[in-house]
Amino acid sequence: MDIKSKLVKRAKKGDTEAFQMLIHEEKEKMYRTAYVYMRNENDALEVFQESLYKALNSIQTLKNNDYFSTWLMRILINTAIATLNKKQKIVPISNEMFDQIGDVKNIQSEEHLDLLQAMDEIEEKYKTVLLLRFYHDFTVKQIATFLDCPEGTVKTNIRRGLEGLRLKLKGVYLDDRQNSIV
Repeated sequence: MDIKSKLVKRAKKGDTEAFQMLIHEEKEKMYRTAYVYMRNENDALEVFQESLYKALNSIQTLKNNDYFSTWLMRILINTAIATLNKKQKIVPISNEMFDQIGDVKNIQSEEHLDLLQAMDEIEEKYKTVLLLRFYHDFTVKQIATFLDCPEGTVKTNIRRGLEGLRLKLKGVYLDDRQNSIV
């Protein structure tokens, strides 16, 4: 049994120190994911903290200790989506917002901004699978387990999400190239 599994086992028995050690490994990924959904540092922190609270209170329900990271990310994404639905707000992306974040997020280039805007415009199901696949490096099988759906559905959603991003970004970059030629 590896160290992580032992820590999860201890955390399930109520050892908050073991839970904190587990969270220490995951906190940066969790915050970044929350930020991608919320587009606002305060809201991302709120979702992050609420997710940790939910995870701590329900860690006993984790069936397979090996899926702790996946389970935790699922709680975070569900919390972010629920918060967005509850607040029903759309936050436009602005350069000022990213300047406040500083070096921690390292999202300063225009390409990243364009990508984040395009991600905001695609459906949630596509955004979720793309984040899990390319941002968190989960396999298709892990994503299928995580989302409780068939692997074929995950592959389809990844493909459709990428197509949607290509279409949205293609227009931006083609327009820029055409304007620079004129």
